[in-house]
Amino acid sequence: MTDTSTTGSPTAGTPTLRITGQVLVGPEDVRGEVWVVGGRVTFTAPTGAAARDVRTVTGCVIPGLVDAHCHVGLVSTGATDARTAEKQILADRGIGALLLRDAGSPSDTRWIDERADLPRLIRAGRHIARPKRYLRGYAAEVEPGELAAEVAEQARRGDGWVKLVGDWIDRASGDLAPCWPADAARAAIDAAHALGARVTAHCFAESSLADLAHAGIDCVEHATGLTDDTVGLFAQRGIAIVPTLVNIATFEEIAAGAEAKFPAYARHMRDLHARRYDTVATAFEAGIPIYAGTDAGGSLPHGLVADEVAELVAAGMPPQAALGAACWDARRWLGRPGLAEGESADLVVYPADPRLDVRVLRAPELIVLRGQVC
Repeated sequence: MTDTSTTGSPTAGTPTLRITGQVLVGPEDVRGEVWVVGGRVTFTAPTGAAARDVRTVTGCVIPGLVDAHCHVGLVSTGATDARTAEKQILADRGIGALLLRDAGSPSDTRWIDERADLPRLIRAGRHIARPKRYLRGYAAEVEPGELAAEVAEQARRGDGWVKLVGDWIDRASGDLAPCWPADAARAAIDAAHALGARVTAHCFAESSLADLAHAGIDCVEHATGLTDDTVGLFAQRGIAIVPTLVNIATFEEIAAGAEAKFPAYARHMRDLHARRYDTVATAFEAGIPIYAGTDAGGSLPHGLVADEVAELVAAGMPPQAALGAACWDARRWLGRPGLAEGESADLVVYPADPRLDVRVLRAPELIVLRGQVC
């Protein structure tokens, strides 16, 4: 990226930004330049005062990246303070992730919405789990008969999403098992849909996927247990998955820690890990929508979305498709704009085209959020 500046009469506020080179409005829609004027995107050269103080840079421009599964305000022990949450979301901004879907947090993070310098956050409320069937301090814990009411509560707390814990270790059987009876899941998903919210679920294993699909689930997180039967069902129903491969990489560590007490669970986790890439490749080939998420927060650091895109490529997704899973496609799925006339300027500039080599995503040269250079 090259950077030149021209200075004329001083103007109030931020100088106009002109970016030339490759402007990837979409994977196949490439323009020669884009302007940021008054914090907004335009493809028309400005006139008047906006044209007198211009900073020009050259590079490859894409809309701000999306981390479609992270947790802001969550650490390994549960909710954390605002200072820690701020560090988390700033780490995402630093890698160019300017739109985040928070897939469950016990912290109140509404204060983030008041900060123009922080990425946009789409919340799913708090995780909803069975009592003693999830990580302590993370979830609202309810029995199946209370699930629909809790889903309605979390739908009101969130931004159009609700997050269920679909499966977890059952200590009686010593392995992963579904958390919700099929009828309770269906009633809960219906309740969310009636309030205009979509529902996603944490699922590692095979056993909960068909019931959740038939119940009308919109998305599944991790989805390591997909099989030929459920791949076909997900593809038919358009159910999205967010594989979180950078998190699945921890399965061996989880298995090792559980092996002495729960050997069947440890074997299962190792098997899910061993076939993780094949699972993603099969899902992609079947046409299942796939989006990039890191599961940052809890035990993983934030700022990993570039690593997740690289993992999707390692799993067999073409680089352009893997990039779309963290960019244009993810923004469309979440109902947020990209590089469009008059929209807020949330964009990232790279020295080379990330469609050709996604490793470029690890080193953005310019990040612009709400029209401000970060």
